Amino acid sequence: MHPFPYDPFQQQAIDAIRRGLSVFVAAPTGAGKTVIAEVAVEEALNSGGMAIYTAPIKALSNQKFRDFHAQYGEKVGILTGDVTLNPEAPLLIMTTEIYRNSLFEGGERFARCRWVIFDEVHYLDDPERGTVWEEALLLTPRETEILALSATIPNAAQLAGWIEKIHGRPVQVVQETHRPVPLRFAFQCQDVLYRDMNRLKTEGYRGMDRQAGGGGGRRIYRMGRRPGWREHHEHRGKPNRVDHLLRKVVEVDHLPCLYFAFSRKRVEELAWEFAALGLADADTQKKLLARFDELCRRYEITHERSAAAMRELVAQGVAFHHAGLLPTLKEVVEVLFTTRLIKVIVTTETFALGVNMPARSVVLDTLLKRSDGPRTLMRVRELSQMAGRAGRRGLDDTGFVYLRVNPWETTYPELNNLLYGKPEQVSSRFNLTYATVLNLYKSFQQELLPFYQKTLHAHQAPMIQQREAYSLIERKLKLLRFLGYVNPPGTAERLSAKGMFAVQIYGYELFLSELFEIGLLDELNLVDLGTLLLALVYEPRRFGPPVHLSRRVKELAEKANEILDRIHKEERRLRIYPLTKGPSFNLSAAVERWIGGATFDKVVELSGAAEGELIRYFRMTVQLCRALEISRAASPSLREKARTLLHRINRDQVDAEAELRRSL
Repeated sequence: MHPFPYDPFQQQAIDAIRRGLSVFVAAPTGAGKTVIAEVAVEEALNSGGMAIYTAPIKALSNQKFRDFHAQYGEKVGILTGDVTLNPEAPLLIMTTEIYRNSLFEGGERFARCRWVIFDEVHYLDDPERGTVWEEALLLTPRETEILALSATIPNAAQLAGWIEKIHGRPVQVVQETHRPVPLRFAFQCQDVLYRDMNRLKTEGYRGMDRQAGGGGGRRIYRMGRRPGWREHHEHRGKPNRVDHLLRKVVEVDHLPCLYFAFSRKRVEELAWEFAALGLADADTQKKLLARFDELCRRYEITHERSAAAMRELVAQGVAFHHAGLLPTLKEVVEVLFTTRLIKVIVTTETFALGVNMPARSVVLDTLLKRSDGPRTLMRVRELSQMAGRAGRRGLDDTGFVYLRVNPWETTYPELNNLLYGKPEQVSSRFNLTYATVLNLYKSFQQELLPFYQKTLHAHQAPMIQQREAYSLIERKLKLLRFLGYVNPPGTAERLSAKGMFAVQIYGYELFLSELFEIGLLDELNLVDLGTLLLALVYEPRRFGPPVHLSRRVKELAEKANEILDRIHKEERRLRIYPLTKGPSFNLSAAVERWIGGATFDKVVELSGAAEGELIRYFRMTVQLCRALEISRAASPSLREKARTLLHRINRDQVDAEAELRRSL
């Protein structure tokens, strides 16, 4: 039973679902889109069919699996690359990549699928992964209804029109701009708290006729290990302006609070500072520590040093959350926050994406973000997503959002646009991988133009841009022909043995397939294969320290780079950019020790990497092992070696499936 009467937009979407129509819903964060997805799932299962729920990140997939498992039990399964549980269930939770890959492998398994739900479908314009959403929507069987859930965007009707066009069926557009819990904004500018935009403009921005977007007045924060909050607080001395702001939040009882910052170091720095405020009284502290200890025992992380450090913060009613943490420790923090005993979580923006953790208030540490280049002003949609975590339906009449504004970095018109401007439209990021081109060639051979003409890119872009985009597909296909991935027209098998190997290795297909062809993957021993696969998924830091490689790894790197140079030469000749990613062997010593059975603490110490980062790369390596293990083109010995390597790596803290089972 839904705890609240349906809002008009929810009822409109639910009525369309029950009439058997596909639906595109665009509504603010926290408005209640999940309820609509639950109805689509119910409709599918009640009719004897199946439903698929796709999500952009594994953490959100895991959360949805737990939520639906609590309701449907063994009728729910999950496939994320890290985890495969109950894969024949009538309700499957999947990352969008896994769903797309499954469609290429053969859509017969989804013949009974009544509904597929694309959560966070505005991810279509993610620069790196948006093309996956586009391909998944294109390949979804026409007889399957689609429920697309999006943040507020201005071109929802355009996207729904595209889906309608490619599937030949009507799509109901449902848009909502109203939030069930309204937001109230306040601004900290030059250590003064303004609750009125006009006062902020006349006082906070006084005398600033022109502000450059540079870093004037910006502080650089560095932190080392923090043995405890008392020592840390004494070291800092007089509270800074961030302390002033949080004290105000505490004074007006706007807790619990989500505090967003945009670097891991900054997140940890702030958490230790906030711990000095002593937000938990003796009774709360006792309850917090009892629950924290219980969760750590369940997840078997009591002995971890990072858990011991987090325990000191938790005792003060504070925690932090970012991608560098152990996944299990992140989950402990999330569970604690739902108890309402934790008063402040300092977190990076990933906490804003889908994970259902609303608070009474939200603070943004800055309005600038760094991606690959210099810091830039965040987008309207990004602010909306984070701010939307403020205000808990049924608990709060109002959600409170505090923005820390630096007038030397953000002009008043820019701030005004962030708050009141239109969210950015969702635009296609269509860019087929080599594996996708090969899969399409296998299905359509020379006829790739009709497929491209169905894309969102073709739907949105002017004709000249369409000719450039299709030209890139043709150039990729030309390279694949030159390198021997496709057979000549008229051949019974459209793909060569190397091409058949490549279609199952998304993201790393060209490099690994070239190594496969010359027999190097078969020749490598277990440790060298693991070293190579991890080097391929690893993303080196731009300004990281130099890494000493053993002679064995140097020789492996030389062989790998010979192949990579050949690929890059041909890509440059055909003007295919970005160039194929090569391996980086920075973690070679760490993965060798892990394969050899070392403890996780030892491997973390050896690598110098954050715990969560290391686990992420090990899990990505496991996914490549799985792809090799099931490859029909690989030799039996390579498949067996991949299977053995998978079991060596996928243990203890790396085993995502065991972690998820413990959370049920």
